[in-house]
Amino acid sequence: MKNESSIGRRGFIGGLIAGAAVLAVPARAASATPVDARLLARAMAAFGRHRAAVQKADLIAIADYSRPSRDRRFHLVDMASGATVSMLVAHGRGSDPAHSGWLQQFSNADGSYASCAGAFITGGEYVGKHGRSMRLQGLDPTNDNALDRAIVIHTAPYVSEAMARDMGKLGRSQGCFTLTGADLQQVLARLGGGRFLYSDKV
Repeated sequence: MKNESSIGRRGFIGGLIAGAAVLAVPARAASATPVDARLLARAMAAFGRHRAAVQKADLIAIADYSRPSRDRRFHLVDMASGATVSMLVAHGRGSDPAHSGWLQQFSNADGSYASCAGAFITGGEYVGKHGRSMRLQGLDPTNDNALDRAIVIHTAPYVSEAMARDMGKLGRSQGCFTLTGADLQQVLARLGGGRFLYSDKV
């Protein structure tokens, strides 16, 4: 980005929204939806608040938990062009106790198995029980327990296009951002460490 101060400008946000609407990946098993304008505005405001903690500002991620889990609601947004890639992501079982496919609530509490809302910085990659994974540090009071809770980005068998198509919903995580195996590889390659992720619903 040539001018970091332009991030908060309404015109820039509008450009990202327009780009997201045009360039979201076409759906196959799941529905691809553009980034919600209200959520994008919230994400950009949070980006501005936490700019000092963001090492790399070329790309951000937004998890839109307003959408059901069958939809592509995890978005990688190019900050220069607004080009957006959208993919499946599971939410925590504590956020959806009835397993409806819709996130009902957030929690920052240890043992809640719920997704948490707020701004994150992506951390280092490691290999754990789910294979390659990426640590996350929460920056807000609503998610500042994420590192201690081991809220990370990983893959698992309960997230797949076939499940979204056949069941109308994905399985649930313990609060982590769980992607398909193929999408995880893209996220690890493109998002990397030191970038911004925002999670919320409208």
